[in-house]
Amino acid sequence: MQVLNSDQVSGEVIPNIARLLERNVMLYEEKIVYQEKQNGIYAGISWNELYENVLNVAFNLQHRFGFVRGDKMVIFSPNRMEMLVLELAVMASGGIAVPIFAFFYQETAELLINHSDARFLAVAGDIQLGRLSALLKLDAVFTFDSGCQKKFRQQYSFDDLIVMRSDKNYRLRYDADPDEICLNMYTSGTMGTPKCVQLMHKNILSQQAALSEIWNIDSSDRFLSYLPWHHSFGGIFELFAALCNGAMMSLESGYGKEPKEIMHNWKMIQPTVFFSVPKVYQALVDLTMFDKEAEELFFHSQLKFVFTAAAALPQKLSDEFEKRKIAVMEGWGLTETSPCCTITNPKEKRQTGVVGKPIPGVSIRIADDGEIQVSGPNVMKGYYKNDEANKGIFTSDGWFCTGDIGEFTEGGLKLITRKDRIFKLLNGEKVIPSDLEKLIELKCHYISFAVVTGNGRDYPVALLFPNKKLIDQPDYLKGPFDSCFCPRDLRELQKCLHGCLHDANCGIGQKFSKIKAAMIIDDELSIENGTLTPSMKVAPRNVVSTYKAHLESIYGEAKDIPEEVYIIKLEDVASLRNITV
Repeated sequence: MQVLNSDQVSGEVIPNIARLLERNVMLYEEKIVYQEKQNGIYAGISWNELYENVLNVAFNLQHRFGFVRGDKMVIFSPNRMEMLVLELAVMASGGIAVPIFAFFYQETAELLINHSDARFLAVAGDIQLGRLSALLKLDAVFTFDSGCQKKFRQQYSFDDLIVMRSDKNYRLRYDADPDEICLNMYTSGTMGTPKCVQLMHKNILSQQAALSEIWNIDSSDRFLSYLPWHHSFGGIFELFAALCNGAMMSLESGYGKEPKEIMHNWKMIQPTVFFSVPKVYQALVDLTMFDKEAEELFFHSQLKFVFTAAAALPQKLSDEFEKRKIAVMEGWGLTETSPCCTITNPKEKRQTGVVGKPIPGVSIRIADDGEIQVSGPNVMKGYYKNDEANKGIFTSDGWFCTGDIGEFTEGGLKLITRKDRIFKLLNGEKVIPSDLEKLIELKCHYISFAVVTGNGRDYPVALLFPNKKLIDQPDYLKGPFDSCFCPRDLRELQKCLHGCLHDANCGIGQKFSKIKAAMIIDDELSIENGTLTPSMKVAPRNVVSTYKAHLESIYGEAKDIPEEVYIIKLEDVASLRNITV
């Protein structure tokens, strides 16, 4: 079995989070480590202040609230200064931080809190408190916002944690073993219930030691950050890239939701590196297309590189950076691998689906069934309280089974699909739906999401969810392709999509993998109904379950459907029809 390794050697690995903080406070002292907007102006804290705050919080947790080694702190909050201090304090004093999505509804939030076995909880404010039952069994609940409603008997303010410690000689757990668990992170749950990934000090810090040999981030760099810390891309990969290198991290005040606000903050910070996902890059590049000032601001001379993950950056977007000599880097990994396993070489021409070669210290191989397997110091200890998920997750010789299907190419690892997304048709043929989904979304940016399915059926079909914002405000001066029709409503989208879907089908080699019909649904996928994960990825199983009647209707069964839908039959143009219920 061929094994792919890096030709570079990893740098020295810091043993634990406490040692990282101790080292950095000596190196960077008064340098700003983190800042966020206050009254429209960015203000932050230095390494000295951060370190003092971490010491105070860790001391008070232990001596005032009984927090002991191995205890867990669930953090139910969006990114903010208090969250950063608390998470570092917990991890550096022998505890386990458990960040969860800030806007989970009660059922999911309480499911994860109870599953984690945490004795302690921190929340941002009244929004989070309002989504929790006062009957939760917790030793203490801390609120970041001041003046919150009193909901729990043992409820305290973050101010109770930050007060000056009475023992000036108090020390963090500088002797913590690198193999100690310090972070529990729940997966996004694209294929079902989130799993609790147990991560160790060495998982997080070996990653940064390896990356230090690949990129040139240092204490002069500026991060503009919106990626959520409950997710591995933001909470491990980006956050610790900034922390380990002494770079300044600035919280993007719109949390990545509004392109114009990102651009306003971009002007204030002028980031030298930027970590994001393709949809945000698309929105930002769109703002620069007909605005010379915005173009010069965004593609400024100090921007070293941009990093993309979660999905491949379309070539047209990549070209916009490359023609201005701004490097584009892409990576692949999972929460279980802390998360990064591979990174592309910005000096080599990017290839669609190719995610580069392993980072130093990480090895990759392909099993007989095409599944990618990983070995290295970045691999998790295992899932917490999940015997079923742990069963078979490691091979007999200790390699982690990722669930991704891939192959080796000259440029490195190429991703094909998730193993559990492959489905069988009635005739037994196996279909890889992600190939066609990517082609559809690339061909038409008026489609936000495409889900191809057809398990146990005669042929595959597609559920299509339109970009309503773009349709309501079409831009007739641009399109993904010169021939774009720029539809003004779903009926027009139905008509022009027939050709686009035909072209996408032509990009699929096997005849049985081509869709024969598609349905445009006048609805939006969302976190609230479980069809999107908190990291805005499609949850295919939930989509198929939620839109079961729609699928049955495509296959010709009479079903009541509440939304306006448009069915496109790809075998006969004359069979295009509109259904309004």
